[in-house]
Order: sequence, then structure tokens, then C-alpha cells
Amino acid sequence: MVSAPSSAPRPDSALVFPQDFLWGSATASYQIEGAAAEDGRTPSIWDTFSRTPGRVRNGDTGDIATDHYHRWREDVALMAELGLGAYRFSLAWTRIQPTGRGPAVQRGLDFYRQLVDELLEKGIQPVATLYHWDLPQELEDAGGWPERSTAERFAEYAALAADALGDRVKTWTTLNEPWCSAFLGYGSGVHAPGRTDPVAALRAAHHLNLGHGLAVEALRGALPSDARCSVTLNIHHVRPLTGSDADADAVRRIDALANRVFTGPMLQGAYPEDLLKDTAALTDWSFVRDGDLARINQPLDFLGVNYYTPTVVSAADGTGTHTADGHGNSPYSPWPGADDVAFHQPPGERTAMGWAIDASGLYDLLHRLAANFPGTPMVITENGAAFDDYADPDGRVNDPARIAYVRDHLAAVHRAIGDGVDVRGYFLWSLLDNFEWSHGYSKRFGAVYVDYPTGRRIPKASARWYAEVARTGVLPGA
Repeated sequence: MVSAPSSAPRPDSALVFPQDFLWGSATASYQIEGAAAEDGRTPSIWDTFSRTPGRVRNGDTGDIATDHYHRWREDVALMAELGLGAYRFSLAWTRIQPTGRGPAVQRGLDFYRQLVDELLEKGIQPVATLYHWDLPQELEDAGGWPERSTAERFAEYAALAADALGDRVKTWTTLNEPWCSAFLGYGSGVHAPGRTDPVAALRAAHHLNLGHGLAVEALRGALPSDARCSVTLNIHHVRPLTGSDADADAVRRIDALANRVFTGPMLQGAYPEDLLKDTAALTDWSFVRDGDLARINQPLDFLGVNYYTPTVVSAADGTGTHTADGHGNSPYSPWPGADDVAFHQPPGERTAMGWAIDASGLYDLLHRLAANFPGTPMVITENGAAFDDYADPDGRVNDPARIAYVRDHLAAVHRAIGDGVDVRGYFLWSLLDNFEWSHGYSKRFGAVYVDYPTGRRIPKASARWYAEVARTGVLPGA
């Protein structure tokens, strides 16, 4: 059986968060902006991938998405109505630097300048992410993240963005979930650019690490001294199926590939020795050059943590496969060097994504991160759930399952804070229903319902509920 999770009971009375706790919501550029060919924007790898038949459910693309590019004032007004203290959004690299090289396009920067100005006017703190998976297609054509030059181009792009927006934006994130970029994009191929080469995935992971380090250097060089720099990782909370030594070793192997491949270089200045040994049959890691690890290991103001569900693994025995890891179906594995590890669906209730609902995983994860990286503040930069939402005949969207999910996960965060874990904020994923990558428009994560044919926005019951929590800092009982 799966090892028992730590107890994280649903609250039966109100829980009060620290007064300075930051409440926000998050989005990503390709998932919401649309305007795919306007004002100088050129294709990213997700434009190419989504337009390739068979890659995305129903042939959906982000060409229009939720049309945020034209409706951003309406969306900021919604954020203000919901009382958000912060908005985490990503910049579209090809909107700012269409080829991934050279000078910035001012029309693209002007869009973000206007957005940020409106946020500040409404009292909402802008939190900018430089990269949420939308690599310029021209850079992919030149080799993409498996090539060192992409990391160097990323640092140049970071400097352009900081020069343009650094007087307005005080909090910056380099990468969002580089594990997905490397291992789903270049390993299993279920994300753009859709390549299926395990060595390319490992090379991409390193160059994403290097790009992060170079970007932090560029940001620090361009931003005021009070600016904050971070990275967001989808840390996998990995549990063994049984208490056997073999299953414990399976946890170790997946933890190295999912988590320590990034936290090791970024936070400790070294790749884990066991990771190098586990993947030695694939590569000698000679793409890691002298000085790289020092460049990657940059001081950060906080670590962004994305959490949705735990991961359960065992030594392979024929009863589980890598396709049970929750990251899409592919004959190719996103776990290079771990073919002898099987993944299993955790028990219990599930979201529309098929992901198990288990807030104890977030509690355990926060404790583990605090123990492994003492003195590193954390912010929950994504947490939320997809459910099969619909508007009733009166135009209302009731989503009690989402409210229960968020309440339980916030209770886990509150409990961790009470234990002394330094968690400083929470960003609900997502503000809007949107283009959900290879799932197209079939999965709804938003606090705000989007009627895609008309673009109409309808705050769900969860949006009103979350607004009250954000306004008061008080989590009501169940």
C-alpha cells in the first residue's frame, strides 16, 4: 500500500494567516493572451505545436485563447473586484523579442507597460515570469534548450525586459516549471516542441538551469536594489507504493530527476551524484562546463513552489507505467534512466485532470523544502484544480469541489506556517479558464469562467469565496 500521508485535517474553525501574507492569482501568456500574430509577435514553439495535427485535443490552439491581449482592462478590473493583492503573469518572449535575438519590439513592451500600470493603479502587485514555456520558434529551429546558446539568448531577453519594466515590476521569476520544459518538451514529447530524446531532455534541463542563473545575473544588473528574484519549480512530492527498500530507491531516482536536477544546481551549486550515476548510460554530462554551476547558484529572494498532487512510485513489477505519472500519455518516458520505476495512481478523490486530491502532500513538501534549504522563503506560486464547470441557466457557476480543494490546501499551508515554515504567499491557479496546453480548452482551472465563443467572464463561486479569504486573511472552517 501507499505509505500513509501526514495528517492534514480539514479545518473545523477559522484559520488566520499572517497580516503580510500575499494573496494572488496567476496566468501564463500563451494560455490567455491570444493575438498570436499582432504587433510583431511571431510563433513560439507552442504556436507550432498546437497547430500540428494530433498534438492538442480537438485541434485547439492559443491563437485567440481568452483574448486577454484585447481585454486586459476588463481582466484587471476583475482582479480588483476580487481583491487580489498580486497578479503573477508571464511575458511572451516572442512578443518582446520576436526572433529571440536583437532589440526589443516596443509595441510588445507597451502591452506589458500598460498592463503593469493598470495593476499598480488598482493596488495590485505585478509579479512577472520571464518564461512559461513559449520559446521563440527560431531558437528551437537553432537547437532549442538542449543548446547552450539558448541560455545565453534568455539572459539577453531578461535584460531587455528588466530595462523596460524594472521601474514598475519589483518581483521577477526566471522560469516556470523547467521540469516540464525539459522532460515533457524533449523527453516524452507531450509538450512543445514535442521531441522525444532522453539525452536532449537532460541537456535541456542543464541549459534551463544555466539560463536561470544567467538571467538572475542580468536581472540583478538591471533592476533596483530592492527588486526580488525567484524561480518557480513544480516540486514533485514523491511517495513509495510500499515500505520496501526497492520502492524507497524508486523514490530516490524520481526525486533526483523531478526535483534535485534543479534544486541541486540552483540552491546548492551541484548536481546530485546519484543523478549523474543513474543517467551515466545515457550521457557523461560533458555539456556542463567549468563555471556553469557557480553561475547557476545565484542568491534568490524566494523559491516559488507549484503543487497539485502527490506522485506514487514503486520498483517496476509490471503493475504500473510511466503514463500513470499524471503528465500525459506517450510511448516515450519523461524519466530518462528510470525505466525500472513504475508510477501508480494515488487513491482517493480526483480532479478532472485525473489527479488525486491530497493536501497532505503540500504540507509534507513544504516541511521537506524547509529542512533541505533552511533560510529560503517560499511562495506557493500555483495551486488549484480543474473540474467540469458549467454556467447554469441563471448564468451562475457553482464549483464547491474547487472551494473544498483550495480550502484544504490553504489549511495545509497555514499548518506549515504554524510549524515555523517560511511561506509568504499563495497564488491561486488560475485566474481564468484558458488554453490548458495539450488538453486544449477541455479543462477548466479558472476561478473565473470563460465562455469561449463570446469571451464573457463569469466569476465562479470559488472566486467570490477566495476574494473574501484574500480580503480578510481568514480561512473559514469547513
